[in-house]
Amino acid sequence: MSAVGAQVKAQTDTQLHSRIDGRRAKGQRRRQALLEATLQVVERDGVAGVSHRSVTRQAGLPSSAATYYFDSIDSLLEAALLWAEEANTEPLRAIAAAPDPPAALARWLVEDCITHRERVIAEYELFLLAARRPALTRAATRWIEELSALVSSWTDDQDSVRAVCAYIDGLLLQTLVTREAPKAAELEATIRRLC
Repeated sequence: MSAVGAQVKAQTDTQLHSRIDGRRAKGQRRRQALLEATLQVVERDGVAGVSHRSVTRQAGLPSSAATYYFDSIDSLLEAALLWAEEANTEPLRAIAAAPDPPAALARWLVEDCITHRERVIAEYELFLLAARRPALTRAATRWIEELSALVSSWTDDQDSVRAVCAYIDGLLLQTLVTREAPKAAELEATIRRLC
């Protein structure tokens, strides 16, 4: 192959990769928009309001987009719950690295419940749906595993780990229902007692 031919081939390959990467990026943006829209629909209408049509309408995408990326409502709900739980990963890492992790966890939980109440309700609604729909189990157990891993870094007693996790989930559910956010200091004190 001549030098000119090699240069043309290299330019063509670069353009092809650029188009492919552009399509992948567009696909990732659409998929993320669908996941965000799914959570918004659950926030507004509950799980019963989720359909391919309602999600694509919320995302502002063509009606075929949801079925292109998610062949069933369960696969859409599972992906949305996993995506939501991924958003909790970074705060949990920051909490683990904090000088006082139990205090940092208590502050984050209270702030998250107050600032993102509707999103937390949507996550718990999907979390509880996993009890009825086994397809969601993997996504739902991610929160349990990540929270357990964080608490396990403070204590080797697995009964204490389970108690702290159950306490947090129960308290968050009560907070969502009563709309009375706990005080971070009280939450922290209870977590410390349970550990």
